[in-house]
Amino acid sequence: MKLSYPVCIYPNSPNDGFTAIVPDLPGCVTCGDTIQEVFEMAVDAVSGWVLTELEDGNTPPISSEITAIHADEYPNGFTSMLILDMDAYAEKYGEKAVRKNCTIPAWLNTQAELSGINFSQVLQEALLQKLHVE
Repeated sequence: MKLSYPVCIYPNSPNDGFTAIVPDLPGCVTCGDTIQEVFEMAVDAVSGWVLTELEDGNTPPISSEITAIHADEYPNGFTSMLILDMDAYAEKYGEKAVRKNCTIPAWLNTQAELSGINFSQVLQEALLQKLHVE
């Protein structure tokens, strides 16, 4: 899923970096020492904000049109757009557990339960090994 949100970028005091505010996402503010860094930090902050909404089962807020957002709150501010690749971000940083249903023979279930096996842990370990993930 690709999303975009307008961002307002403001220079801090001379030689003191930049602040990014995303008006569509309450409380989504970050900063960086350079223009490049503030954009990287803004993409990360917005992606994290949206991922939390998605993992909580909510729909992310609709993005405002860039023409509706004005960075005139502080001198020399400007508005730009952030482009998010939520699939890539979720793959890298998503942590919400997903419930999976699987079928095993009854005798194997009985033996595993008697041995105190944690089915979720065994499945996770097997998948990590099978996918060569450390």
